[in-house]
Order: sequence, then C-alpha cells, then structure tokens
Amino acid sequence: MTDSLISTKNLAVEFNISGGFFKPKILKAVDGISIDIPKGSFFGVVGESGSGKTTLGRALLNATKIARGGAVYDDGEVRYNLEEMTPAELKDYRKRAQLIFQDPYAALSPRMTVRDIIAEPLEVMGLTSGREETDKIVREIAAKCRLNLEHLRRFPHAFSGGQRQRISIARALVSKPQFIVADESVAALDVSIQADVLNLLKSIQVDMGLTFLFISHDLSVVAHTCDHVAVMYLGRIVESAPTKDLFNNTRHPYTKALFSAIPSLDPDAEDSAQRLKGEIPSPTNQPSGCTFHTRCPHAADICKSDVPTLETCDEGHAVSCHRWKELLETAAL
Repeated sequence: MTDSLISTKNLAVEFNISGGFFKPKILKAVDGISIDIPKGSFFGVVGESGSGKTTLGRALLNATKIARGGAVYDDGEVRYNLEEMTPAELKDYRKRAQLIFQDPYAALSPRMTVRDIIAEPLEVMGLTSGREETDKIVREIAAKCRLNLEHLRRFPHAFSGGQRQRISIARALVSKPQFIVADESVAALDVSIQADVLNLLKSIQVDMGLTFLFISHDLSVVAHTCDHVAVMYLGRIVESAPTKDLFNNTRHPYTKALFSAIPSLDPDAEDSAQRLKGEIPSPTNQPSGCTFHTRCPHAADICKSDVPTLETCDEGHAVSCHRWKELLETAAL
C-alpha cells in the first residue's frame, strides 16, 4: 500500500528459551503478522497479556530483532527495510520512530530536570547546534504538551502521574518523529487523567501529522482513540477492522469474548459476559491449528488441525477463523 507508513509481511519475532542442552525451546512472541499502518492514522492493537502486542511494537521500532518476514518504513522521504538496516539507517530511524512508555514513574530519571529530560534526545542525536536552539525546541514541545516554563525547572518527583506522562510524550516528540508507539501509555493513570492524556495525543497527532501504533488491553480506550484496530492472540492477528466496524460487526469468537467483558452500567448485562475457559497457552508450546481452539466454544476438528488464514470478509475487515461465516449465519437466524 503506497499510503502506508509501516507495512509488514509475515513478520515473526522469536526468542531462544533454555530448555536444557539437548532441548532448546523457541518462544514465538510474534508469529506471521501482516499489517499496513496508514500514514496519519491511530492504529490500535489489543489483546490479553502475553498476546505479543509489546513485542510487535518493539519490532516496528527495531528494538527487537526480526526472526522472519519483513517490515518496511516509508515516509516519502526515506524507505527502510527494518530487518536489514545499516548502523547509519538505524541512527536516522531513531529520530523518525519513538516510544511512549507505559509507566510514567519509572520512565523518567529522578536526577534530571524536566528540561534536561526533554532535551536529551536532541543532544544525543546531535539535532541542534547549541543550547539556545535546544532550549527553543524544548519550550515549543513543552507548550504542545501543556507544560510551562516553571515545569521545566523541576524534577520528576514534583509531578503527578498525568503530568509525568506529558513529560514522556514531550520527550518522544522532541526529535519530530513520524511514527510513535504508545505502549499502554495510559494504563497506569486514573480514568479522568486517561481521558486528558488521550485527548492530548489525538490533538498532537492532528497538529503534527503523526502516525500512532496504540497498544492497549482496554477496549473502551481503543474505541475512543483509534481509527483501526487489530486484535492479537498468542502472537497472531485474529481480527482487524476499522474501529466502528469492529465494534458493530465482530466476527471472531475471541474478539466477541473480549467485547462481552467490557463493563456495563446495566445490571442485567452481567450474565451476558462470555467467560473463556482456561488460560492463554504458552507461546513456547502453541496448540496446533488455530491457537484459540483450546478455549473456543465453537471449535471443530478443522480448528485443531489447520491454521486459519486472515481472510477479508468486508472492505478493511479481516478475520482469521474457519467458522466465522457459519457462526454469522447462525447468529442471524
């Protein structure tokens, strides 16, 4: 896709886990993912803990080695194959792709002022010619993130969680990147503060023309923020669609189970939650066929033997399930 900033094809990330000298184990954290992240989009990735969301984000930042497949970054000015970058390309890519961490308390050095924290990427990457230019850029980015001059003189311990996260956002934006990975960036914040930070991210995205990969386990947050959502399970994408279409026309049994678990203010809705049996399997010992079949209430023999492909069912909507058409017809009766 020519309008994609990031495109992946059968992307896989694996880790060698020691299982003894004669039995090394392979952990398949990301297993054959193909996605296109359009320029200027807010692309969401959701799933349970252990589904591979963070590893996917790290692979797209080239912070984790890609085992197989490929990923391409193309912003119109440069084009990089992430699996085979030279040191010079990687150095340039660090300016163009940045990460907002999950924990605003652990992400900031307690020994540095806010000004120094935000300025550090500029100084390390050599993006400015001197302190005066650095201070000018720091003040501009701080203002975008609703931080004033007095804030720049303080240390992180003087701020609340929401303010610290705005500092982390400012640090990620200071190199003027094109691509931002926000890894559970509001999960550690109170609900009221979450809304404030999400609105800030959306306004910054529009103002600076950024592309976001937004990783979350909170579907209500994703619904509020993202244009398109991919649902991951055990390293694979099981469903992907524009946000409104995904919420209104859910196809995969796993996605339906996630949506049914969203808290409701209706007391009569409690019994409608679909409870999945068991835990997510170990990525070092994945089930054969569809990896979700061990917990799926609709699993058939084909699900246990054959791996389903990610099949397009509507424009922009894809699902990886052998029985989705059959289940859709049954639900319509």
